[in-house]
Amino acid sequence: MPRHTAVIDSALNSGTSQTNSLNNSHVSDQPARHAQAPSNRSLRNQELADLLRSTTSAAESAKLLNQLAEENIPVADAIASRYASRGIAIEDLRQVARLALVRASRAFSPEREQDFLAYAVPCIRGELRRHFRDAGWMVRPPRRVQEAQYRIQSVRAELVEQLGREATPQELAVAADLDDTTVIEALTLDGCFHPESLDRKVAAEWGGEATIGDRLAGPEGDLERCEARVMLQPLIAGLPDRDARVLQLRFIDGLTQREVGEAIGVTQMQVSRILSRVLRELRTRLEGSGTSPLAA
Repeated sequence: MPRHTAVIDSALNSGTSQTNSLNNSHVSDQPARHAQAPSNRSLRNQELADLLRSTTSAAESAKLLNQLAEENIPVADAIASRYASRGIAIEDLRQVARLALVRASRAFSPEREQDFLAYAVPCIRGELRRHFRDAGWMVRPPRRVQEAQYRIQSVRAELVEQLGREATPQELAVAADLDDTTVIEALTLDGCFHPESLDRKVAAEWGGEATIGDRLAGPEGDLERCEARVMLQPLIAGLPDRDARVLQLRFIDGLTQREVGEAIGVTQMQVSRILSRVLRELRTRLEGSGTSPLAA
């Protein structure tokens, strides 16, 4: 194990002090205060790597690793900014990128690696992609489909610019080197990553205060009742007059069984028996047709 590995663990694992320092010092949207030209940063990284190779002090190694991470905060922020406007807040992406930078500094071995950024940049990109894959989806699809959609999105904008219109699934499949079925499946995921809120206001033609939720269809009670009436009408028309009158008084006029009995000159118990018999007969005839709107 390289000599500085133990130093990194002791310096960066003790209460995650380095990570907190990075975040507390540079968590705002403003550029890091020590941003410098890429050429100067590369020279500084090389200088710090040379010092890490030559030092024998654990405290000095920890200090150099802290400096190495802090010098490259602008790089981590720049990588995170490339993933902005994809459904995850830029502040969260910067946190992920900076944490990946700290982890890269922990794992960096100047004895094996010649350039720190050549090692750290792929680590940061990979951590950002994993964050999108594991924490970004509201409705999480299979990983295979996630990766397909990522490849599609990477070529979609370029195709729109070239063609002057939205690319077809077949054109996207060719550009992304995917089969048509996978592309169509991935395109159906639009909205799964960051669905629109049901409280979002919609166009003016729906009313100034109308929301997406207002446009969603609710239970079609009237339609179901209409269907029941259409199916029951010919059956009820064939009932004896007294049975039809009992149904009308009970379910249309809203009378109680006692009041129905008084209206037709029978007892409440007889009304109950009439209703049970008539409903049973209607249900049997409807079930024979394959559909019954009557409750059991």
